Amino acid sequence: MAKVDITEKVVSLSKRRGFVFQSSEIYGGLNGCYDYGPLGVELLKNVKEAWWKDMTFRENIEGLDASILMHPRVWEASGHVENFTDPMVDCKECKCRFRADILEEIDCGSKAYKGRKAIKCQQEGKFTEARNFNLMFKSHIGPMEDSTNVVYLRPETAQGIYVNFLNVKESSRQKLPFGIAQIGKAFRNEINTKNFLFRTREFEQMEMQFFIRPEEDAKWFEYWKEQRINWFVKYGIKREKLNIHEHEKLAHYAKSAVDIEYEFPFGFGEIEGIHNRTDFDLKRHTEYSGKRLEYFDDQTKEKFTPYVIETSAGASRSFMAFLINAYDEEEVTKENSDGSKSTEMRTILHLHPALAPIKVAVFPLVNRDGMQDIAHNITEDLRNNFKVFYDDSGAVGRRYRRQDECGTPFCVTVDSETLENSTVTIRERDSMVQERISKDKITEYIHEKLRI
Repeated sequence: MAKVDITEKVVSLSKRRGFVFQSSEIYGGLNGCYDYGPLGVELLKNVKEAWWKDMTFRENIEGLDASILMHPRVWEASGHVENFTDPMVDCKECKCRFRADILEEIDCGSKAYKGRKAIKCQQEGKFTEARNFNLMFKSHIGPMEDSTNVVYLRPETAQGIYVNFLNVKESSRQKLPFGIAQIGKAFRNEINTKNFLFRTREFEQMEMQFFIRPEEDAKWFEYWKEQRINWFVKYGIKREKLNIHEHEKLAHYAKSAVDIEYEFPFGFGEIEGIHNRTDFDLKRHTEYSGKRLEYFDDQTKEKFTPYVIETSAGASRSFMAFLINAYDEEEVTKENSDGSKSTEMRTILHLHPALAPIKVAVFPLVNRDGMQDIAHNITEDLRNNFKVFYDDSGAVGRRYRRQDECGTPFCVTVDSETLENSTVTIRERDSMVQERISKDKITEYIHEKLRI
């Protein structure tokens, strides 16, 4: 399968099966904004829960959920008001706006030049001079819209952690090293959005800020780099599809930085950043707030500003990586009713069972002899533990194919043998192998398969 086709096929599958919809589609859509459908919201929730469990089921990492709206001085201290900009140019001909630093990646906005890269228009002198554009969404608190009540939709979740450093440390009685983890929405007024969920204006981040002694920064930087790579592999991302990109040009706050990149159909793209942010953020907030964000070591009697190792993953980008990584098409042989055999294409999502939106589907083989009642009873019992889908419509083969497209790892079928001995067939998605088990053992069977 050509790489160029995969994203288009995943976008089509996402709408057809209810993973992702274009926002406000009935009004023509809103560029760079997406809605997560019934299956998408489950997959996204499972990705976030897997991350949350991996991060916070530890002795030395605490959770936080900071407000999206924060005091505007927070963003002055962080440097976002002054520095969070992209260079922007306008095309004098088609009036479209572009990021000046990625013109070679963006198509021209005019329908007359379909497929032509914007860099060509720049070379022909069609663009205005570049000017800086701040990416933060600005709003106001209260009835008056003036400079005294400006607020911003947060462009990242990290600052909410830094300003709560003392609150979390004192309330949880944590000692260094310790971390604060948060999952939350962030907003960036991107000049150009592209590549489905990869670059959007509203997205979710899964961030952990790990506070350490300054002299231990190299050790913890390497530790978290390895931990985060292993997490993606643990949940099914192919290791050969991951790349570590080391930054040569560092941000103003960083001592060292790497990106974990996934090989999307358009090329390698960042899905998580690991940064040694030194003591920059805590010192800046100390300067701007007048509150000392320091740590006192009871044993050494030292008082100092901790360094921070940041792990910052995009929940939306991780969702997209897991979805594309799982997408597959394969030719399978089926037996026809007359005994002959033929082949067909099977579309399948090889999602890790822990991430799969639906864990198990339940089918009555036919709608008679009380099979529906048994299947309904099994469904209700399984719903005490799992997300379950009941389906009694169409041939069983077609029902399997629908669940394959949804990434459902297990399908349970109630058949005539169930009526005789209370066993069912349970079919595994990837291998399509079926085995018979007691209907009373289904929950135990699935729990065992889901155990990581």
